Amino acid sequence: MTGSEHGGLGGRLGAEFFVPGSSSFTEFVAAHRPELLHRNDRFLPAGVRPDPDRFPHGTTVLALTYRDGVLLAGDRRATMGNLIAQRDLEKVHPADDHTAVAFAGSVGMALDMVKLFQVELTHFEKVEGTPMSLRAKATRLATLIRQNLDQAMQGLAVVPLLVGYEPGGSGAGVGRGRIFGYDVTGGTYEKFGFHAEGSGSPYARGALKKLYREDMSRREAALAALQALYDAADDDSATGGPDIGRRIFPIVSVITEDGFERFPDQEAEDLSQEMVAGRQSRPDGPTALP
Repeated sequence: MTGSEHGGLGGRLGAEFFVPGSSSFTEFVAAHRPELLHRNDRFLPAGVRPDPDRFPHGTTVLALTYRDGVLLAGDRRATMGNLIAQRDLEKVHPADDHTAVAFAGSVGMALDMVKLFQVELTHFEKVEGTPMSLRAKATRLATLIRQNLDQAMQGLAVVPLLVGYEPGGSGAGVGRGRIFGYDVTGGTYEKFGFHAEGSGSPYARGALKKLYREDMSRREAALAALQALYDAADDDSATGGPDIGRRIFPIVSVITEDGFERFPDQEAEDLSQEMVAGRQSRPDGPTALP
């Protein structure tokens, strides 16, 4: 948005930029340029419904807490009905230094939502001079999901997964990783230990039930996540497993006291190759991590 678009002269900002108001970026845009936002009043013509199979959808994403924080991982496949629309989709994104979001569902809607959420957090911190609390971030993301409700009811749903690290402070004890899941209406649910979303999520959660331990190391947590995604791909055609030939592997990221870190491509590949090699002798995977 330029100053001239808001009544400013010579590229100067309009008066609305200098009036105290909400620390929410979406509320500011809704007040002054509502056409830039996805709105609940955007209905398709009567009797017309979109065909969800004509638009890319992404699955599967999962998260688990471990000894030093929280891990977030996702496969790379996007599908349109029975077709593979993309093999290297990125479903895991940092939101700020200590928060990340992953998504399952309509890819176009999801990517817009992720970008808007990232701006929301940055805008709040600049206006208020302090980061938003993790619980407040979860609530703000729920608001963005609610704004997409009409599209969700027409088959273009987005179901994100939010994770963050809550640092300990004076009297607050040791920091910890937290996981928040959602439904398409914006319902927010804190999950403990692990959680998964997307069409492969039942199989991923089943794998994590047998592999998860609270005191896992970073490496153990990553291997558990990769095993769970492999199990999801084994039973769900919309979930992609490691693509050895194309060297496309799941995205794995962690958030600790030091902030967000995405596993380097080589580390993700090495761990995936190790996991796949183990499946050669045990196709159904381990019953528990050693």
